[in-house]
Amino acid sequence: PRSDCLAAEQLCLSDSTCNATYRTLENCALAKTHFLPLDHDSRVRCLNAELDLGNSSLLHCKCHRRMKRQEHCLRIFWTVHSSVTDANEEQWKTHYNEVAALVSGKDCSRLAGDATNPCLEASHVCNLSRKCFRLRTDYASICTKEAGSEDMCDRRKCRRGLRNFFERVPEDFTKRILFCPCQDELCGERRRKTIVPDCSFQSNTKPNCLGLLDSCLEDHICKSRLADFQQNCQPADMSPDGCSQHNHAACLQAYMGMIGTPMTPNYVSNSSVKVSLWCTCESSGNQKEKCDQILGMFESNKCL
Repeated sequence: PRSDCLAAEQLCLSDSTCNATYRTLENCALAKTHFLPLDHDSRVRCLNAELDLGNSSLLHCKCHRRMKRQEHCLRIFWTVHSSVTDANEEQWKTHYNEVAALVSGKDCSRLAGDATNPCLEASHVCNLSRKCFRLRTDYASICTKEAGSEDMCDRRKCRRGLRNFFERVPEDFTKRILFCPCQDELCGERRRKTIVPDCSFQSNTKPNCLGLLDSCLEDHICKSRLADFQQNCQPADMSPDGCSQHNHAACLQAYMGMIGTPMTPNYVSNSSVKVSLWCTCESSGNQKEKCDQILGMFESNKCL
């Protein structure tokens, strides 16, 4: 039987008891998405509704990165698991890891080999594939501002185009393009500009990383990709590849999943493989430690 959330939702809506419980959870999730304060009784009602699902297929349903109606599926998933976003400062990462297995993709492909200019070669290889060429051209045209234009690009459409590219094009192509190994800055610049960072990544000012996290948690896709990233890129000092899951390829796949979300990462320069988010932890007040933790997931992650 299908285990995706779309099928589980239809099954639940056909049952009057499950339907009523699900509608309660929808209201709870809506309030949390808009950061509306819930009184004690409302929090208890939301928690009881989640518990009332019991062994419902909704509680164990999954979404897959390349599935149709992915965003609708993820909205269902986070409605059912809305209590995850109630975590306090110490618990938020732990709570995400508890549900990460439900939204993590495990299928990974090998990386490309080296060449004189691996990034240029990767582009040529992409051009040989009709799908790779078309979707890469699509997002590039959306993300690139017209010459002499003073208007900002449409970042939302740009990021959606990037997600389409990394979701629909086989990883044999996407990993070649994004992780091509460079020995000079010319190659490094091509790699850094793969995601058209002027539109998809950076802006005139750097926002606080905590605000960036809030934006991610309001977005069903970003919230799911972040859970996937935290699960698969969790560092471990004693592991040979630096990853607690002992699967570096899965971490790279999870990293690609973050591209095109509000927490889109990118290379910081043309001469380095270091990556970061476009945000700062200045003026974080008493939440500086949490902010540093968010930024550190990308800047100082041994697994990644």
